[in-house]
Amino acid sequence: MPDQLVYGQSELLRDHEYAAPHEVAGVRMHGGYLADGTYCPPRALVRERALDAWERALRARGGAPLDADASLLAGIRTPDPSQQRVLLRNDLGQTFWNGLTIIGKIEARGRLLAEMEFPDLQPVIVEDISEMAIGHLGKGLLLAHGLDEGGVPDEGIGGHDVMWFVARDLAFGPDAYPDVEPMANIGRPDTGERAMPEVPQPVEGLVLFLCNLLIIEFRAEIGFADTQAVLRTPDLFVDVRDRAEEAAQLVERIRTDELIHVRSLCLYLGELRSVTFHTIDGGEIPGHVLVDRVWDGLVQWATVDQPAAVAAQQRQVIEERILAHPDGERVLAQFDAAAEA
Repeated sequence: MPDQLVYGQSELLRDHEYAAPHEVAGVRMHGGYLADGTYCPPRALVRERALDAWERALRARGGAPLDADASLLAGIRTPDPSQQRVLLRNDLGQTFWNGLTIIGKIEARGRLLAEMEFPDLQPVIVEDISEMAIGHLGKGLLLAHGLDEGGVPDEGIGGHDVMWFVARDLAFGPDAYPDVEPMANIGRPDTGERAMPEVPQPVEGLVLFLCNLLIIEFRAEIGFADTQAVLRTPDLFVDVRDRAEEAAQLVERIRTDELIHVRSLCLYLGELRSVTFHTIDGGEIPGHVLVDRVWDGLVQWATVDQPAAVAAQQRQVIEERILAHPDGERVLAQFDAAAEA
């Protein structure tokens, strides 16, 4: 029996039949538990099956999802898990608390995907995309992604934003430190230069958006692993060790959810690389030429240009925070010595 390749929005938003809701510390969050106790992500019943089918079809056409993963961003970061442990052991928990708060607020921004209007790609693509994932971006896929990130507040269901805040409060308790806001823009700054002048600007904007979103997901994945490592350090959060472990498990559920996001974004970009675009001058251009141009420039920024600048900025903030400690010079020496190679 051939794969189903066309789906309606209601299908792509469908949940599994959960045996129990996902609730932690009295807060209802998305997803749920199957009869065997396994956590299951939201809106995954049909979405995962659809991704399987679209990927098989892409490979049958000779294409493949974008070959990239979070290891792309391995490199300098401040503070690393060992340095976070030094801060926490010296009652300097604000840096870790800020990080959990900021990532929760960044996740909340992701709900914009459920509210934004995206351009229809079919008019600028030669091939029929009705049986591809990119033909369903505005038919439930990006809506599902946005709801995953920001939840359904009107129904009292939290998404990744709420999950991060609950994890933070399990470890620290509520209001442990003053509130903090993330940077206004965490993606690559807009230089005003066109990367894909051959196609209409809204189409370029969508491709750049998808590439930026994938980089953000990769960066988040590294942060998730670091966060869990810190939360599971035996001599930290000793008075609330069980709660800290529960927080780490909550982060693991977020990571499970995010697998769908990374997989889908790699699929979208792989499909875009496989098709042919109409150009504004009446010609045609292979999708891989356009996508690779955008992706390669973004990777240069994300792996070379941005990390050193962010690390230097973070170092300055953390050093000031450490030196305000009564034994700041000692703590700073420990902090520097703890840096992972």
